[in-house]
Order: sequence, then structure tokens, then C-alpha cells
Amino acid sequence: MVSRGGILANVATYAAAVLIAAFFLVPLTWLVSLALRTPQEIFFGASRFIPENPTLDNFGQVLRDRGFLNYLWNALKLSGLGALGSVIVAAPAAYAFSRFDFRGRGVMMMAILAVQMVSGLVILIPLYRYMGWLGLLETHVGVIAIYIAIGLPITVWLLKTAFDGVPIVLEEAAAIDGYGHFETFLRITLPLASPGMASALILNMILNWSQFLVPFIMLSRDAQWPISVAIYNYAGSTTASTTHLLAAACLITILPAILAFLLLQRAIVSALTAGAIKG
Repeated sequence: MVSRGGILANVATYAAAVLIAAFFLVPLTWLVSLALRTPQEIFFGASRFIPENPTLDNFGQVLRDRGFLNYLWNALKLSGLGALGSVIVAAPAAYAFSRFDFRGRGVMMMAILAVQMVSGLVILIPLYRYMGWLGLLETHVGVIAIYIAIGLPITVWLLKTAFDGVPIVLEEAAAIDGYGHFETFLRITLPLASPGMASALILNMILNWSQFLVPFIMLSRDAQWPISVAIYNYAGSTTASTTHLLAAACLITILPAILAFLLLQRAIVSALTAGAIKG
């Protein structure tokens, strides 16, 4: 039987969850309302939350804009390559933390996690100068390199968890067959940890997709912008008569991340919890 204290705790938890959901859903529903309005209905404001004549023409108009499609492609390229780079670079480090017992391993893992807590604003100026010294300003290569660095801490932790879930007896059997550490890593561990690696890749792509500060500082040419920067600049020049197009563009921008998380949330959660209980 559940105690009264337990019931109250559950009620408080669900109430807090509802409040948090409402905090994020109210602006989203307002955005949907604006995106479905005709240019005439934009001027009704909050007095008509549900559009009288909802239309999808705004989405069609935005998607027919070649510039908008180029921004989407830039965002996909930057987020995808940044996520892939983070997984590739983090995998050997995560494997070493998972399989090798060396001095200072726990301290190094915590240090890696602490790096994740450092705000990008703290290192923005030296980072900008460093990328300029390398000649990587105004290039997608420079943005991707920063995405990789930003994603490394959380990716190392995710992949270590995935590697922890791979039975070590399989690697011991491979060693008996004459495999070295690197060959075992490539042929045994990586294939078995592929679900966790895929989840880390997806999570990194979602985080990179929403990146704004890095491309905003690194890129100044319109043709190189990802969609986050393009919408920011468009919003600064928009008028009331084009608010419906801006809302439609914003919805199109956030939908990939929302859909990816909703469709793949089970895989992402399993990657976060894999290896949490080891026999």
C-alpha cells in the first residue's frame, strides 16, 4: 500500500511536470496559431487565438524560398558533421575509461564533465582569436571543429556508459584468439555498442541543431548561415505583415529536433542508462 506521503510526493511531481510542460507549450501553441494565420488575421493579435481561416500557405511560401532551404542544409551539415566528429573523437577515450584501470581515471572523468559546465561566453573572445589565428573564421570547418569540442564531454560519458554495457568476456575471448586492444575495439566493442553510439550521435545532432552563438560569431556571410542564425537576422528585420511567415519558419526549424526526440527518445534513454547496472 502506498503511504500518504508517497501519494503527496507523486501529486507534487506530476503538478510540477504539468507546470513545466505548460511553460514550454504555451509559447509553442501561440507560434502554431501565428503560423496558421492569414496576413489579415495577424493583426487580431491575442483576441483570436484560434485562426478563423487557418492556412498552410505560409509553410509552402517559406519552403519555396531557396535561401531558406540553403539555411536548412547548412544547419543539417554543421550539426551532422559536428555530431559525427564528436562520436569519432570521443570513442577511443570512452573505451579507455571503460576498460582500463589507470591512476586518476575518476578525477579525469569528473574534469571532463566539469568542462561541460563552462559557458561558451567565458571563452568566446579567446576562442574567436584562436580560430582567426588558425584561419578558420568564416568557414564551416571552424564551426564544425567547435561543435566537436563542445560535444566531446557529454559524448565521452555517453559512450563510456555504452561500452560498460558490452560484456568484457567477449573481449577476453577475442584476446585469446589473438586480437589486440585496437582490433578488439574495432571488431567487437564498437559493433556491440552501436545502439549507444547512434543515440549519442542523435543527441549531439539535436544539440548542434539548436546552436546559435557559435555560428553567429564565426560566420558573417549570409550563404553560410545555419537556420538558427538566419531566423535571428530575419526576425530583426521582420514587420507585422510578415510575422506569419516568421512563425512558419520557426516551426519548420524546431520540428526536426522535436520529431527526432519523440521518435528516438527510447533509444536515447536506453543509451543514458545502459551499463548503469552491471552484474
